[in-house]
Amino acid sequence: MKKHSPGFEKLCDEARSRVEEIGVAEASREARTPGVLLVDVREESEWAAGRAVGAIHLSKGIIERDVEERIPDRDARILCYCGGGYRSALVAENLARMGYRRVASVAGGWRAWQEAGLPVTKG
Repeated sequence: MKKHSPGFEKLCDEARSRVEEIGVAEASREARTPGVLLVDVREESEWAAGRAVGAIHLSKGIIERDVEERIPDRDARILCYCGGGYRSALVAENLARMGYRRVASVAGGWRAWQEAGLPVTKG
C-alpha cells in the first residue's frame, strides 16, 4: 500500500470526520438498489485496470467540474470509492459542499472491495 504524506493523511482524516463513510459490504448492497450510484474516483489508468461492477467513472481530477452534468439530482445516493478510501473522502466532502446531500465515501476503497471478493470487471 502506498505511504501517504502526513499532510495528505491529515487532510483526509479531517474530511472523513465530516462525511459519511460506509464499508464495502454495505456499499455493495446499496449499489444494487435502483438509483444508487457507485462512483469510481480513481485515475483513468486505475479504472481501466479493473473496477467494481456497476460503477461509473468520474475521476477526482474532474468530478467537481462534471458531476452536475452527469448527476444533476442533488438528492441522488452517491457512493464514492478510490484505491484505499482517501481520495474518495475528499471527493465526498466536496460534493457535499456542492449541495449533494446523500454522499458517502467507501472505506478501504478498491483494495477492500477486492479483498472482500465483491464483483469486479476489467477492461
